[in-house]
Amino acid sequence: MEKRIQTMAEHWFIRPLIICFLMMTMSSQVRGSDWTNIITPKTAISNGAVCLDGSPATYYFRNGSGDGIDNWLIYLEGGGWCTSNKGCLERTKIYTGTSTLKPKRMYFTDILSEDQTINPDFYNWNRVFVAYCDSSSYLGDVEANTYPNRRGARIFDSVMEDLLDKGMKNAKNAILSGGSAGGLGTILHCDGFRSLIPKASRVKCLSDAGFFIHAKNLHGAQERERFFANMIAYHGATKHLPASCTTKMNANLLREHYFSNDPTWTNCISNLKVCTPTQLQTMKDFRTALIKTLREVANSPSTGILVHSCYRHGHFMDQGWCTTSPALRKKINQAIADWYFDRRSFQEIDTHTESPRNCTKLT
Repeated sequence: MEKRIQTMAEHWFIRPLIICFLMMTMSSQVRGSDWTNIITPKTAISNGAVCLDGSPATYYFRNGSGDGIDNWLIYLEGGGWCTSNKGCLERTKIYTGTSTLKPKRMYFTDILSEDQTINPDFYNWNRVFVAYCDSSSYLGDVEANTYPNRRGARIFDSVMEDLLDKGMKNAKNAILSGGSAGGLGTILHCDGFRSLIPKASRVKCLSDAGFFIHAKNLHGAQERERFFANMIAYHGATKHLPASCTTKMNANLLREHYFSNDPTWTNCISNLKVCTPTQLQTMKDFRTALIKTLREVANSPSTGILVHSCYRHGHFMDQGWCTTSPALRKKINQAIADWYFDRRSFQEIDTHTESPRNCTKLT
C-alpha cells in the first residue's frame, strides 16, 4: 500500500463497547467449532510487517456467507508487552514474539464461531483472528534495522491491506475487536479502521479487558507510568497514538494495572483467598478509579460498557462469549449484539459488590 494506513483520528474511538475487568489472569487457549489455516499477508516482508524475530505477520480468516457475506469481524490477539532489548529478545523464543510458533491451523470459537447457537448474530460474517507477535499493541514502528524488530503498526496495516483486497473494502457492517493488549490496540486503531471503509453503514469497536487506567492517586502509579513510557519509546509508537489524546495528556499514561513488586501480590492475584485485607482494599480502590474513569469517557449512550467484579481476564475467546454476567439479565453475546445493531444502549456496571470474586463461570 503506497500510502500508509492512517491509524489516528480526532477521537479515541468510534462508539466502542469497552468490556473491563479489574484483575489480570492468564487466558486459556482457543477452543471451538471450525478450523481455519494460517495466512501470511502478501506484502508482509516487503513492507517490514514482521514479528520481533523477523518472521512475517500472520492471521487466520474464514469467509462470510449468506446475508453476512459483506460483514466483517476482526479480532486482535493480545499477549502483553516488552519494553527493552532484553525483554523483547526473550519473547522472540515464544509465541508472542514470532509467527514460527503459531499453529498452522486454528479453531474459531466464541466471538469467531460459525455455530449459530453460540454466535447467532455474527456466525456467518467474514471472521479474522490477527496473531500477536510485536508486543506493542500493534503500535510499534522503528524504521532502522534493529533486532528485535519493532513493527507492530506495520503488522496491523499489512493485515488490513490483505483484508481490503479480500473484499473488506465493500463492507456494509464491521467490527474491530481485541483482548488485553489487543484490546488496547483496538481502541487506538479504531478511528483509523473506520477510515479504511468509509462506505460501511455501521463500524464499531469492541475492547475486551483492554481499557487500562493511570490511577495516579493509587499505589503503583509511578511504575505504571514508567512502564508504558518505556514501551512507547522503545517501540517508536508515539506517532500512532491519537492526537486528541496526546494533546491532553502525557503518552505515558496508558498502562495496565500494577500493584506492587512485592511477591505476595503474585500469590494474591493467583488466589483471592490468600489476599490480605490491604490488598483487597487496593483492588476495591482500583475498581472505583476504573469506574470513575469510564464514566468520564463514556459520556454518550452510543458508547457501551460492561463492568463486573469477576476475577477473570476477557470473554471473547475464553468460553465467556455466550455466558451471563452477574451485571446482566442476558448473555454477553446478546448484549453486545443489541448494542452493535442499535437495538438498545448498553452501559452496565455490577453494583452488587465492590470486592473481586472468583468466577469460573459467569452465572
